[in-house]
Amino acid sequence: MTVALLSIGTELTRGEIVNTNASWLAAELTAAGFTVGVADTIPDELDRITATIHRLAAAHRLVIATGGLGPTTDDLTAAAAARATGVELVRDESTLLAIRRRIEGRGKPLMPGHEKQADVPAGSEILSNTVGTAPGFAIHLGETTVFFLPGVPREMKHMFTEQVLPRIRPSAPNNTFQVRLRTYGLGESALDQRLEGVEAAFPGVTLGYRVQTPEVDVKVYARAATQSMAHDLALRATAEVKARLGDCVYGEGDETFASIVGRALRTRGFRLAVAESCTDGLIAHLLTEQPATDFFVGSAVTYANSAKSRMLGVSEDTLRGHGAVSAEVAAEMAAGAKRLCECDIALAVTGIPASGNGSGDKPVGLCYWAVAYPGGTIIRERVFPGDHDEIQMAAAYAALDLVRRVASGTLETAEPEVFASGPAAR
Repeated sequence: MTVALLSIGTELTRGEIVNTNASWLAAELTAAGFTVGVADTIPDELDRITATIHRLAAAHRLVIATGGLGPTTDDLTAAAAARATGVELVRDESTLLAIRRRIEGRGKPLMPGHEKQADVPAGSEILSNTVGTAPGFAIHLGETTVFFLPGVPREMKHMFTEQVLPRIRPSAPNNTFQVRLRTYGLGESALDQRLEGVEAAFPGVTLGYRVQTPEVDVKVYARAATQSMAHDLALRATAEVKARLGDCVYGEGDETFASIVGRALRTRGFRLAVAESCTDGLIAHLLTEQPATDFFVGSAVTYANSAKSRMLGVSEDTLRGHGAVSAEVAAEMAAGAKRLCECDIALAVTGIPASGNGSGDKPVGLCYWAVAYPGGTIIRERVFPGDHDEIQMAAAYAALDLVRRVASGTLETAEPEVFASGPAAR
């Protein structure tokens, strides 16, 4: 069964916000065994919404729409759904009571816009919203079921998981399985070249790629007669993919690169400190998006040379003789952070991520990163391409990868091609 997704909201078509709902729903539906055939995005226009509901329902047996159920005059989805089914909007009293209790429980008066959210197409199935005010609902157009959910991501995710998925799961074909591999160090084209022939070797398997610079996700999607057979097929193909890609594959599913670095530090019993210049605290942010108190000591963002000297103990002679963007300064920054935080391992990064700050011998994108640990100090260098944000992210990942290799004892293995052109360790 193919599923159609419909995202409703003028703020989406104008590019004012990013449509994260569609990508999240597509991933959840794929994991549940469905195939998403189309994902449309349309503005808050009554006629357009009505026509799109009819068009998608004619081609799919399941449609999931999000957005346009709020309290304002531009929230027209319920009215369009009623028009599509040829019925009137009716006010659901139990829903109105739930809305009243939630609003007044916050110490606010019930407004006409709040009451409007209790208006649903006559005969529709109400989907309660326990984390917000706007309910969802389901209608039937011929053999097609259309679910309507709020556009607020937190509410939508909760309602899909609690209300929609249990209703639709029995109708899933249950003949597919997907493994999502997280990779770092090879570009999309290089990955595709290394994996040439995998699909032919495993009939029923399709490989997909999703670039999230500097990472690329490799999706191993298998279809077979049953889900069990698809699961087995996907795992066998995944083993082949991993064998071809080596340690470019750092994790699976929702694992993040920083979490893998944290795992390596925990396993080794290392505590980490970070000193950042060109990355503006990005490395510390990546590390602490998940609990990190058991391995992460702290971070210092030292932009000015005076901060490098006073906080980290970088020699003024080193700064004058080699400049702030140099291997020597990176090494002293790492040593200073390790000493200051009394930790096992310290990472430092310095570079030139912004245009207008480069020169002939030190171009924009030049970065140095160093790791000080019980075995000594390791330094790497690279000129990263891209704009300011891309250079910062590339430097952060390269630096974290060096920490990962030191902590896991894999320094002797080939480093990712994304920065392997830098000089050898010093």
